[in-house]
This record gives sequence, structure tokens and C-alpha cells, in this order.
Amino acid sequence: MTPSLNRTVSPMAALRADSLTLGYGDRTVASGLTVSLPEGRVTAIVGANACGKSTLLRALARLLRPTDGQVLLDGRDIHAVPTRQLARRLGLLPQSPLAPEGIAVGDLVARGRHPYQRMLSRWSAADEAAVAAALDATDTAGLADRSVDELSGGQRQRVWIAMALAQETDLLLLDEPTTFLDVSHQVDVLDLLADLNRSRGTTIAMVLHDLNLAARYADHLIALREGRIVAEGAPSDVVTGDLVRDVFGMEARVIEDPVSGTPLVVPIGRHHRSAGLAEVAVR
Repeated sequence: MTPSLNRTVSPMAALRADSLTLGYGDRTVASGLTVSLPEGRVTAIVGANACGKSTLLRALARLLRPTDGQVLLDGRDIHAVPTRQLARRLGLLPQSPLAPEGIAVGDLVARGRHPYQRMLSRWSAADEAAVAAALDATDTAGLADRSVDELSGGQRQRVWIAMALAQETDLLLLDEPTTFLDVSHQVDVLDLLADLNRSRGTTIAMVLHDLNLAARYADHLIALREGRIVAEGAPSDVVTGDLVRDVFGMEARVIEDPVSGTPLVVPIGRHHRSAGLAEVAVR
């Protein structure tokens, strides 16, 4: 059975949404979305393709204005927050960021300091320190003079995260940060984000496709189906066989991950359906 939802939104959450209806033009993509990002924790937004995951993240990042409801940052409508002030509080890594052709890694990461720059102001020691710390944290300092165009997918993703870190926000939103990466680089990126959360207390929310990685790395899961939240809470409470069937339309066994102790989804599939379902029934 799908976990029941507690739709009470914490007034203490720095970033929260109340009764959002979201869409593009006349097409409604999601409605009735009430969410709260636990401060200092990692939240993963999961669900099948086209269920509204990225749309919700875009609304939380102020890239999409809701047709109803509101997103609140520190209790204030996010659309009323001045752009520079918002950029000092909230960092965003979109799904497919584009770097200017030929730009060096160090120059791209330095763009994270733009919210702190004013007309005719000089590059400060604080700016220099923030960029250096971001490069060190992402293990990309050795790439600073290289062109972003030359980097592998995993290196490039680390550089984009470094730019977000240089922005020095305590809220970070990422849309599918592991897309197009092989398994090794996916784990590297998620380990990096976990380090960031633990060392700096950064509140992180990200859209992830891989439910097992989401369960392993997130403290809090938000599961969507057809534009509505169907479950929310700790991975151990949210990830069940019923939830996987309800959200992804897939029969699966959910066991304990032998490495992390978090829920591990084992798909059954058509070719193993009889044996898989029989074993589930026995259990």
C-alpha cells in the first residue's frame, strides 16, 4: 500500500510550495503539489517519465511561474525576491547546461560569483577563495586552465557543480545531475553531493531517474505520478513493491541493499514473472 501523505507544510522550511498548479500554456502538467524541502537534508524527486518531476523543480527554482499556488523562500513568495538576492540563496544546475564555446574551467566556475559582483566592483579575495574552494571540493582544481569542451561527461558535471558551489548558496537544486553518465560517474557525482551536504549542511533537492540511487543517497523522497504527489518521506517508508507498481507500473521485489541498508528495487520483468511473483507471494 502506498504510504499515506502528510500534507502539512513545515513553516520552518526555507523552500516550500503550497498547492501548486503548473503547466505550459493551456496544458496543465501538475496540480495540488504541496512540498517542503527538509533543511540540511538531501531530497530526491522520483517518478516515471513525464510525471512532472522537472516541472516541479523548475517551479521551485523560479524558472516557471505557477498558475495557482505559490513557492515560498524564507516565507516570501519567490517571485517577489530580487534576482541577485535569490541567486545568493539558491543555486541551480539545469538538466543540460551549456558553456560558452572555448571557456576555461576556472572562468566558468568564476561565473558562480556573479551574484556578488556589482558594476565597477573588483574581483575580491573572497571571490578568489570561493572559486578555489569550489574547485578543491569537486576535485577539479587541476582542470582550471583546460577548456570545458575537452572534458569528459563526468568531469564536466563536476565543473558545473563547482560553479554552483562558488555561488555559496545554502540551497541547491539539480535537474537529473547524473543523466548521460556511466554508473561509475553517477556514483562519483552523488558522493560529491553527499559530501557537500554533510560538510556544509547544504539543502539539496534533485530529480533522479534511478530509484535505487535515490533511495541510497536521499534522506527524503518525493514520488510523483501523473503530476501528483503519491508518496513522500524517508526512503525506507516510501520505497515498497506497491509504490513501484503504482508509480512505475512495474512488478518488483524490494529488498535491503547489502551495502547501504536502504531499499533496493529488483525488477521482475516478463521473462521472470512467474518465479518472481511466486517468491514475493511466499514472503
